[in-house]
Amino acid sequence: MPGTLQVTLSVIIPTLNEAEHLPMLLADLARQQNISLEIIIGDGGSSDATGAVAAKFSALFVIAPRGRGAQMNAAAAVASGKYLLFLHADSTLDDPLLLSNAVYAIMAEPEEECRRAGHFPLRFTRISARNALAYRYAEEKTAFNRINTTNGDQGLLLRAVFFHSLGGFDERLPFLEDQRIAEKIRAEGEWITLPGHLETSARRFEKEGFHRRYILMSMMMGLHSAGVDEFLACAPGVYRTQQDTGRLLLSPFFALIRQMMREKWRVGGTIRVFYLLGRYIRQNSWQMFYFFDIWSRPLLGAGRYPFLRFHDRVFAPCTDFRFFDALAGLLCFVWFMGVLAPYFQFVESKKQS
Repeated sequence: MPGTLQVTLSVIIPTLNEAEHLPMLLADLARQQNISLEIIIGDGGSSDATGAVAAKFSALFVIAPRGRGAQMNAAAAVASGKYLLFLHADSTLDDPLLLSNAVYAIMAEPEEECRRAGHFPLRFTRISARNALAYRYAEEKTAFNRINTTNGDQGLLLRAVFFHSLGGFDERLPFLEDQRIAEKIRAEGEWITLPGHLETSARRFEKEGFHRRYILMSMMMGLHSAGVDEFLACAPGVYRTQQDTGRLLLSPFFALIRQMMREKWRVGGTIRVFYLLGRYIRQNSWQMFYFFDIWSRPLLGAGRYPFLRFHDRVFAPCTDFRFFDALAGLLCFVWFMGVLAPYFQFVESKKQS
């Protein structure tokens, strides 16, 4: 077993009223072995005992403007570690060697050449046993390094100099800062999957509804990829704080899209947006094939992805044409605006009446 690393890892945790979950993560960090840690809390104005929890564990407490990107940038600005690890407050670490092994994995590349970042595979900590297939789908996908599969729940480990060369997190919106920096890393460096895994709370999925949250996430990512960030800026409660989370209503988001189609995009703009959404869907068509691998897992066994392999070798090369972008865009319009939008409008209005 390697000895204690002679480097400092700065662990940066953005918080907003996380007094309930933060002690568990800080206790896990205190049990980490073979590595020197600097713990920095980037707080967005907590009104609970988050600051007292940080002080109890001797963590540096940095007050920043609210928004995860701004909070993590403020914490990174005072970090002294050679390596930075960004974690969410509801993460847990069950292996005392997790972080030292992770840094060793990043160090495998010569320092002067390293533009490498790492993330952990996830396991969700759940209260309910419902949606087991959906959670297995989400968990296994976090071990991949494909486009749009890396987010903040998985942690972000990289050299401080690489982080600063990327310009830090994008603060233009209070969310999607993780997706933006993930794709920037993909363009300018390399992603690796770190050894071990992180456990993260499924509280948002369980409170909002797994499938409702996933539908909204797909809308957010698709419209972001199409350059329609005004949806994210205007959407009502698109990403509520954990304390405000409850059953997620989707009809207001579909109503906003209809309004934008009518008042902003008009006919030509709507065609363009859904064409770009079609391109996004085609580029992510591998997820449908991957789903069949997960669904067939009891028959296939662990770690086997024949449907995904078929996509990569056969389906993707055969559909890499603009015609399929347009076809996927048309199907997207029919499914979201012709099926899901009226369905949720009916169901949610019926429950409120």
